[in-house]
Amino acid sequence: MPHKNNHNCPLEIRDVEQDVAEMLMKFFTGEHTGFVRVGPKGYFLPNKFKQEAANIYNMPLRSTDVFVASYPRSGTTWTQELVWMVVNDLDYEKSDAIPLTERYPFLEFSVYVHPILKQRFVSENSHSEDKLKLLEQVTQPGTEQLATAPSPRFIKTHLPLSILPPNLLDVAKVVYVARDPRDVAVSFYHLNKGMRTQGYIGDFKTYWQFFIKDLHHWTPYFEHLKESWEKRDHPNMLFLFYEEMSKDLSATVRRVVDFFGKNYSEAEINKLCDHLSIENFKKNKSVNYDVMKVLGLLQGGKDNFIRKGKAGGWREYFDDEMTKEAEDWIEHNLQDTDFRFPHLQHS
Repeated sequence: MPHKNNHNCPLEIRDVEQDVAEMLMKFFTGEHTGFVRVGPKGYFLPNKFKQEAANIYNMPLRSTDVFVASYPRSGTTWTQELVWMVVNDLDYEKSDAIPLTERYPFLEFSVYVHPILKQRFVSENSHSEDKLKLLEQVTQPGTEQLATAPSPRFIKTHLPLSILPPNLLDVAKVVYVARDPRDVAVSFYHLNKGMRTQGYIGDFKTYWQFFIKDLHHWTPYFEHLKESWEKRDHPNMLFLFYEEMSKDLSATVRRVVDFFGKNYSEAEINKLCDHLSIENFKKNKSVNYDVMKVLGLLQGGKDNFIRKGKAGGWREYFDDEMTKEAEDWIEHNLQDTDFRFPHLQHS
């Protein structure tokens, strides 16, 4: 039954059909209740999102807030570090000392930690007061973490604009990053297998079908991108492409520097590019999500949070049929829009 979350949240939230939810929970073992579709576009989220929808939609914003938004695995972590460094006057020492997860509360992460899983994590970490405290921090709703955070607040989210506070762009700055959905799917597949909050146990081909049929977290993928793309000329929105960052990092760094009204020398920009190079990034403990490993949320033996970080790696995972299907799917979703991935532009 569709229902409004409460009178403060105009978003319609509908339960995903029982049979579909049960089928999906066989593949995504981290969820135990079901899923919802939110808003007119029907964004797919865990059932627990019902508890947070109104808190997020009505979250009090500050003029110094910086949101880094994306569909997952689009270069979010890379963009987060870049943005944080630019805004914080290239403070390498602080960046090194404080993990990225602490510098950027993940707005909706708590809705991905099902109460059954939370109990499991609590008992697994019960030997350590420090770990239990860390677990509470990580799983506390983002809006609560942010309410007491000092300004400027840096906020990571994978939610689309239509589910975020409606006055977001009037008040705060948003940096959105997009990436080829085929690379996104491969990277997110690996993370879904590694993160126990998702606990995916199927193969890639099955996963790809869930992804393109909008039966997966934060989908529909193209609607997500288009919402931010439509606002790309807003003075408080900066729209980036992962492939452009990969190809010419310094050009992207300059765009971010301009967006935040900063002024850095050539040497400072070069040093920042070196700090952000994929080689250095993979070794950077601060950004490699170690907190998830420490708490056992990320399964042992799985990849680092920063995987290969290369563009076009999807080709190793797609057979001819999937490649054709992906091309048709991308084309179909872009036919009524001027959105184009720069690396797919035909001259």
